Amino acid sequence: MAIFTKTQPGRLARRAAGMAAIAGLVGTAAACSSSAAPAAQTSAAAKQTIIFATDGLGAEGAATTAAIKGFEAQYPNITVSVLNLDSSANNQYQQLTQRFQAGTGLDVIDGDVTWAPAFASAGWIQNLSSDGFPTSQYFPGQLASAQYSGSLYAVPWFVNAEGIYYRTDLVKTPPTSPAALVSDAQAAVKADPSLKEGFAWEADKYEGSITALVSFLGGFGGKLDLSDLNTPANQAALQFMYNTIHSDAITPQAATGWQESNVQSAWESGQTAFALNWPYEYASTEKIATLKNNVSWIPFPSTTGTPAAALGGDNLMIATKSAHTQADLEFIKYLTSPSVEITRAESAGDPPANSTAYTSALYAAAPYFKQEQAVFADTVSRPSSPIYTNISSVLQTMVSSVLAGQESPSAALSSAQSQITSLPGYTS
Repeated sequence: MAIFTKTQPGRLARRAAGMAAIAGLVGTAAACSSSAAPAAQTSAAAKQTIIFATDGLGAEGAATTAAIKGFEAQYPNITVSVLNLDSSANNQYQQLTQRFQAGTGLDVIDGDVTWAPAFASAGWIQNLSSDGFPTSQYFPGQLASAQYSGSLYAVPWFVNAEGIYYRTDLVKTPPTSPAALVSDAQAAVKADPSLKEGFAWEADKYEGSITALVSFLGGFGGKLDLSDLNTPANQAALQFMYNTIHSDAITPQAATGWQESNVQSAWESGQTAFALNWPYEYASTEKIATLKNNVSWIPFPSTTGTPAAALGGDNLMIATKSAHTQADLEFIKYLTSPSVEITRAESAGDPPANSTAYTSALYAAAPYFKQEQAVFADTVSRPSSPIYTNISSVLQTMVSSVLAGQESPSAALSSAQSQITSLPGYTS
């Protein structure tokens, strides 16, 4: 799941909203597994054009254009041609699938953090384990998303994590447990009549509910272990999600139709004390006079002291049939170098995936990245699987059924585990 410009939460929303829609395409990918073979290679010194498939818009698109110009100036023999992917996740995935199957028209691919396993299992992207990427410098959660069967198939480009924003003018100290968040939210609403709710989060039936679930599970010591879902900790997390709406009354019933943009609106209008959202919101918040300097961002608080911040972001991959592997590698290494990532962070608000890019220079230009880095250190990826989209569809139904009061947390978790382990292609 990826993200964002400073003013536009579109990338997460575009990709997350489309994840269920592309579930059927994953079966197609698996069915075509491993037919791809490396093409005859062009020397990195030869004059050539590589195709970069990406979907950035607005400030992100401008940042990508600037980076490409910088790369081409450094490597004048290599021209980068951008293949502009569609704005929706299902269309992006279908575009890439069609090109992979045709075996032409792709060199470097910018993809969501959940896509590498499906592409790798189909034989469509190259194993990058021996290409010298500094894996120790990537945040652990995103590194896990870039791996398949113990090998590196993608390179983290920029990272995102979902955390808790809170109003420091209303909440003086950060909550250290889910129960403390509830009591703080209730106290804030009682003290400030202008607040409409205490805690805004995205509870619609879509991928965003799964990223929220990952964070909430961490709050109770739970996790998305697909072979052992129905645990007391996971039950407690789902019960917490239900309670925020139905018994604790800190989240409105309308939130069952909310996505990130709705949470953003609630937060930026000043109507909530807490909000679960992504890093782009920090940059946007800094432009609002009533919120600026009155905001902090933390991982969802955990009873165990080990929080989980749901991972989003983008990874870069190389097509197996690319004839320009050496040039592709130089391009990816340039895009993911700390100096280039810092420039992108400052201009487009995309948090660097390389931890060494978090420097005093970055903090001077955008101080909020200091708080963001602390959240990124707690990132936890969604399940890594070639059939992730099918799994996500089951999990979305599980969350929705609990929030609607149709199933108890235990029954919903048990049903979801049974459905997931029965999916074609599932492996534990």
